[in-house]
Amino acid sequence: MIGTVQQPARRRRGPFTYRLYGLSLRSELPLPCPELRESHHDAVDLFEAPDSFFTQARRENPGGPKPGDWYRHARLSDGSDYLRWPGLFEFLVSPEGRRIACRACHGATPEAFQTYLVGHVLSFALLKHGIEPLHATVVVVHQQAVAFLGDSGYGKSSLGAAFLRAGHTLLTDDLLVLTENHRGFTAHPGPPRIKLFPEIATTILGDRAAGTPMNPMTPKLVIPLAPRQSPRAAAPLRAIYMLRPPTTGAPLTRVTITPLSQRRACLELLANTFNHVIVERARLTRQFNWTSRLSAGIPVKSLSYPRDLAFLPEVLTAIASDSNL
Repeated sequence: MIGTVQQPARRRRGPFTYRLYGLSLRSELPLPCPELRESHHDAVDLFEAPDSFFTQARRENPGGPKPGDWYRHARLSDGSDYLRWPGLFEFLVSPEGRRIACRACHGATPEAFQTYLVGHVLSFALLKHGIEPLHATVVVVHQQAVAFLGDSGYGKSSLGAAFLRAGHTLLTDDLLVLTENHRGFTAHPGPPRIKLFPEIATTILGDRAAGTPMNPMTPKLVIPLAPRQSPRAAAPLRAIYMLRPPTTGAPLTRVTITPLSQRRACLELLANTFNHVIVERARLTRQFNWTSRLSAGIPVKSLSYPRDLAFLPEVLTAIASDSNL
């Protein structure tokens, strides 16, 4: 069911052109994403840089990650954003978000490097472009996008995998970009992969769900998807489901879907925006205005269910019925 990404015998020279989250990327680095035939003048440039390129950034921000974090971020004096995962990789996002310098250390796998580049790192460029991403997993059912939001460990990707097993497609896993038009909101595709813990991947997707560990700190796998499982076209957003945390009290026995008021929905969306590092006034104002419009235009509902993988088919049926899919 899960496809494998074929690696070329010899690395092709760039530049490569991709489109992720509605944004054009022109890259010296090959990424596990479908390529575009033509480059765009407004593309974000990704390029490899030597160790010396980051010397000034390190001088401005010496030391390691803050307590509780395993990576370091700093806003430099020129407005650039510097990100470093010690021993793995480092990145420098230009002040206007048009250029991202990249350097991988010898201990970093290509999969880990690519995962953080097109996720966490790219979110800084998106914000510089005025784009507010959400932390979500999105599936497409009958050409309609359904988004699941919630903190890490709440089951977003497990639900996405269950929809894959049922024959649907996965639009994005972890980072969601929406655009607004006169017809509503549109969800844009991310990289063709899903991130799952090994036991969940095997239980839901079977033994062919092979992947690579996301980073040395977790056994979670980055699993590539076949083209038929990961659409490249944007899809209209039908509904948003806020996943409730796994209960610590009496175990749940049924699926519960509850509509949220616009005020509650707005607060939930604010709590699930992607990238909590940038808290400048302009960003927070834009964030509030954006989530207010989104909560007014799209149904936002609370979703709770028994945290038993065998229960997932019933969850899918309830979601399809609730959203009239």
